[in-house]
Amino acid sequence: MDVARAPFLYDGPARAAILRLKFAGWRSVSRALADAMTAEPLPSSVDAVTWVPLARRRLAERGFDQARALAVAVGDRMGLPVLRLARRSQATGPQARRGGQARRRAMVGAFQSSGRRAPARVLLVDDVLTTGATAAACAGALLEAGARDVTLLVAARAFDRSGGRDYTRVGSRPGLWLPGDPPR
Repeated sequence: MDVARAPFLYDGPARAAILRLKFAGWRSVSRALADAMTAEPLPSSVDAVTWVPLARRRLAERGFDQARALAVAVGDRMGLPVLRLARRSQATGPQARRGGQARRRAMVGAFQSSGRRAPARVLLVDDVLTTGATAAACAGALLEAGARDVTLLVAARAFDRSGGRDYTRVGSRPGLWLPGDPPR
């Protein structure tokens, strides 16, 4: 992955909206988040949109996949096809309480291609970016399926208020930029 973009920090109203989407089934929130996610053009063009898929058990518990709901709304706004390009090859359990190293270990081999050849430039959509371990593992499966470039677009990015190194840092930097910043 060369670029990751998020319109919000995972805090305040954005966090509340994502939690409602994820755990209360407020699918309409995905359209509002997609508006913010697509408010500014991406730094590079893409051919199709896909999402970081949930494990089967999680999908059965929730009744829907929040990342897929976001991907469909983003694809609609961008006029791009939304394709299922990856699948979970193993359930990894909740990542929320794991640190960076534990997340990366848990994600090894967690995704596979769906069997469909990926287009050259793929936009990977998810709800929250924390350490990037999940997105990186999914992007790896997309690259193995034929993608040349994977751009990550999330609704929000987490930050570690304690200053730990396991989480993304606040502020723009190469590869992660905020709306209003010039693309790098």
